[in-house]
Amino acid sequence: MDLKLKGKVALVTGTGSQIGYGKGIALTLAGEGCDIISADKDLEGAKKTADEVTKIGRKALAIKFDVTDIKDVEKMVKTALDKFGRIDILVNNAGASSQLKPFIEMTPEEIDFNIRVNLYGQINVAKAVLPSMISRKYGRIVNTSGGQGIPTISIYGAAKAGIQAFTHALAMEVAPAGVIVNCVFPGLGHTNLIKNAPPELANIFVQASALKRSCTPADIGPVVAFLASDVCSYIVGQTIGMHTD
Repeated sequence: MDLKLKGKVALVTGTGSQIGYGKGIALTLAGEGCDIISADKDLEGAKKTADEVTKIGRKALAIKFDVTDIKDVEKMVKTALDKFGRIDILVNNAGASSQLKPFIEMTPEEIDFNIRVNLYGQINVAKAVLPSMISRKYGRIVNTSGGQGIPTISIYGAAKAGIQAFTHALAMEVAPAGVIVNCVFPGLGHTNLIKNAPPELANIFVQASALKRSCTPADIGPVVAFLASDVCSYIVGQTIGMHTD
């Protein structure tokens, strides 16, 4: 199936990790013909992902930014628009968790960190990108949820659950302007989120899954590409679950 993505410009946040979903999504979109803005707090990692995009034959720009700083987010988006002239697709993938810890042991600072990065972060980027999409009467936004029900990342999961509610409400607001917003809920994978977790924790969720394996960037990339495409023209405000438990 031709997803009609060739020549589109995609901003993918959270591309710095070389084992994360963001890199996998960026490379999948590049493989479908998108030029990529690779944005992350880790500039060196974002550059590595951008380099791989150029090897595929697409244009790429790596930008360092902090999702929790709205001024920094706005600066990043302006830089991207100055370079490419437009942003057709936003994949709101950037996220992070404080160290794995039972809720009762979390400090106020750790709670605040999880909410600022995982809820406010995606809100900040969407707010910065939307004006240009609305002015062109075209855009695709794919937000990222996840983490609900996993012990020791309760606030991370709560923030990500908020993204699902945000996705649905925002989608209803901007669909008449030609901007389609959806959300993807990846399964638990061996990304930076849990790379330092006890193996027994990850194994619990692998054994609870229908496929008896963890989720991978290769699983997520095609789903995001579909949601970001013109082929996906009548799915609005939905969260597509990739977890198999």
